[in-house]
Amino acid sequence: MFSNAERQKERTGKYGTSRDEFLQELVTQFQQTVSEETKEQVVAHLANFAYDPFNYDILRKLHVLDLFMDCLTEANEKLIEFGVGGLCNCSPGFADPANTDVIVKNGGIPLIISCLSSPVENTVLSAIATLYYLCTPLTKKDILTPEVVECMKKYASIADVNVRFSNLAKAFLDKHVNTRTRS
Repeated sequence: MFSNAERQKERTGKYGTSRDEFLQELVTQFQQTVSEETKEQVVAHLANFAYDPFNYDILRKLHVLDLFMDCLTEANEKLIEFGVGGLCNCSPGFADPANTDVIVKNGGIPLIISCLSSPVENTVLSAIATLYYLCTPLTKKDILTPEVVECMKKYASIADVNVRFSNLAKAFLDKHVNTRTRS
């Protein structure tokens, strides 16, 4: 699943396209197309590459995290879903805190919070998980607002309707809210 430079060299071959070049081609394709369907496909591909820490430096260099955040301002629900999914995939701070810095410094937290009210289940799940990862002592004042905490409590209480929302929201509350009252 995760890659390294040696594995990439093996997979690329002597005359293949490097990961840097391939990701650049995807970004260029996104920027040049007018087709919504093509944009959706490209963002979905980029979000899949965001799973692998091997790609983090490349994604930052190509400003893909900004592209993901830009998708969150679109009217197209698929772009929003894949954009927040990409942010979720590359946001675990333990993997690379530089990604967290980019998301926070470039205004990603309010954009991700806005995804909590999406009608698309995957968008909401990715938003909860991303906020879970992004919530640190430096960001908690921006994330743990009364509105977000109340939203998480609402999602945590709907296990009979959506167990995935409930479990993820409970994990968020247990880690970032309930621990504050226990200490």
